[in-house]
Amino acid sequence: MLYAIISEDMDDSLQRRQQARPAHLERLQALQDEGRLVLAGPHPAIDSEDPGAAGFSGSLIVAEFDSLRSAQAWADTDPYVEAGVYARVTVKPFKQVFPK
Repeated sequence: MLYAIISEDMDDSLQRRQQARPAHLERLQALQDEGRLVLAGPHPAIDSEDPGAAGFSGSLIVAEFDSLRSAQAWADTDPYVEAGVYARVTVKPFKQVFPK
């Protein structure tokens, strides 16, 4: 089943985000290599593709997991969590309607 992992950044998280980014991307690449990643990306803190020093306000990942428990466990061990980037992470079941 698909799950949405919705994360909200701590204030002033940009430096911590940049430091943990390679490890974070490595885990996403593994999901993609396994054919389980639907989409992933950050929410710019301002209305811009490149928010610069404004940074990001959070992230969204939609991926396939065996259960809510396994999706939550995966989210809990994200390098951004360990680096103190995220203030809050919510994991929810997700039903993709479009695109088919």
